[in-house]
Amino acid sequence: MPDTVLKPRTKTRPKTERPKLYKVILINDDFTPREFVVTVLKAEFKLSEDQAHRVMITAHTRGVCVVAVFTRDVAETKAARATDAGKAKGYPLLFTTEPEE
Repeated sequence: MPDTVLKPRTKTRPKTERPKLYKVILINDDFTPREFVVTVLKAEFKLSEDQAHRVMITAHTRGVCVVAVFTRDVAETKAARATDAGKAKGYPLLFTTEPEE
């Protein structure tokens, strides 16, 4: 009878990290009409009327407000599209992104 040594097979699973998240931030200005900001928030970020109004008021009173959190590509795209919507109408509306801590 041959001496057979059995070794257990080890399975290696690659560890996948969750993508880092980025905040989309609305920066207040004194020129963009409130109604327009609410319209952009509803259109680009799919916020309800009430949510969009709260975000706009928070940015108005505090100077900035986090709108939503996404992966980097999505956050940058949404921020750029929302900022471009303001520029198209001649407003200095500004959205930025930053990494979530």
